[in-house]
Amino acid sequence: MALKNKTSVKLSSRTILTLCAVLLPLFVACNPDSADHYPGLKSVSYLATDAIFPNPERGFYTPVEIYDASKSGISKDGIEVNRKMGRSLYLLEFHLKDFVNSDISEDYLNVIGKYFASLRSGGNKCVLRFCYSNGFAEKDKPWDATPDQALRHIAQVKPLLQEYYDVIMVVQAGFIGSWGEWYYTENYKDTPTRKLIVDALLDAVPAERQVSLRTPQFKLSMYGFSATDTLTSATAHKPTVQARLGGHNDCYLASANDQGTYAGNKDRKYWEAESAFVIMGGETCGLSAYCHCEPQADNAKARGVLADMAANHFTYLNQSYHSGVISRWRNEGCFEELQRRLGYRFVLEKAFFTKAPKAGEDMRIVLKIRNDGFAPAMNPRDAELILTDASGKEAGKWSLESDPRYWMPEKPTTVDQTISIPSGLSGEYTLWLNLPDPCATLSGNPDFSIRLANEDVWDQNTGYNKIHTITL
Repeated sequence: MALKNKTSVKLSSRTILTLCAVLLPLFVACNPDSADHYPGLKSVSYLATDAIFPNPERGFYTPVEIYDASKSGISKDGIEVNRKMGRSLYLLEFHLKDFVNSDISEDYLNVIGKYFASLRSGGNKCVLRFCYSNGFAEKDKPWDATPDQALRHIAQVKPLLQEYYDVIMVVQAGFIGSWGEWYYTENYKDTPTRKLIVDALLDAVPAERQVSLRTPQFKLSMYGFSATDTLTSATAHKPTVQARLGGHNDCYLASANDQGTYAGNKDRKYWEAESAFVIMGGETCGLSAYCHCEPQADNAKARGVLADMAANHFTYLNQSYHSGVISRWRNEGCFEELQRRLGYRFVLEKAFFTKAPKAGEDMRIVLKIRNDGFAPAMNPRDAELILTDASGKEAGKWSLESDPRYWMPEKPTTVDQTISIPSGLSGEYTLWLNLPDPCATLSGNPDFSIRLANEDVWDQNTGYNKIHTITL
């Protein structure tokens, strides 16, 4: 049907200019990423990539169990294969059954050191656990050592944990029960006795590292925390007990309550909130109606692994167990997304720079960073801007006024910083974003630096991410 009474409206140029003057600020306010939001700055956009590549302290891990003193660490070839598959993380599970009633031998302590050293030289890190038993049948007893003996063992390994904490991402509390999973136990029937082990580990491990507990109830009951008094950005990443205790769910999505991991919904909500600031990971332990990629029509309570990992800010998971669950994720098509999103995945969306920077003057830099991962970076991480000349020689370095541990998945991060370009520079220079490990033993190794999930920014030789080129 034809429209009737159509009216043609003509606006004068003055009216158009007036409207623009009124509406443009509103447009900019509603579109903070608009180049006009940063007058005088040059806008640069970046392409994201779906590539799967290794990044430190995140992802699927490869499990390694060490039973005796005949081993000499992880082979160079093994580490290279792991990295080619996009992984940089191992679970090192040291079995102490031979020492249930004695001190750990010097030979076995040397083996522990060799495994840590092989990680350091190979550009990898570990989730660390100590245990005594590899089963829960009567024939597998003793399932654990007495508290006094376990405390003696923690004292023995403390020097190694201090020396090699740089390649330890997180320590699982271990020591108690079969596989160190705190369930089948002969010697730890009450909470105060279990707390002795956790207190000793918190002392043995440098304050820069966390200790993970098997269920949220252990954290709540041992230290009297309230399920509603969770960590915040103001209380997180401090050398406090609450900020240093994370979780590991070793029956992830195996049932409605993950085989007893959760006592109720309050527990579940508690871990969801805490895991924004402490490390969460673990392994699956069996097929169930809860471990599909996406929600299923016949199970309204199961939200699917993608949504659940996002809610629980998962940083790592066992890539070997349970094989049936891993196969389901491959068949249902979400395994590669899990590979990309476990932990952090930082994407530089856009940046703004002073249009014509000059030597000896200030240069403003605004970075818009998106985190496509399930979690932020969890351990301390340096962040810096580096300026190099055409030969690659460093001409300037500035610490970034932003902490990657707060680059959350739920909210894009804006870094707005002004740097002072050194005097006397001329020619073409490259500006890089570098996210190296803060430990002096690792800071110069590109394998331990964070790579942005962008096309054409990564320099594998330096571990720097290229963000801009300028001419002075």
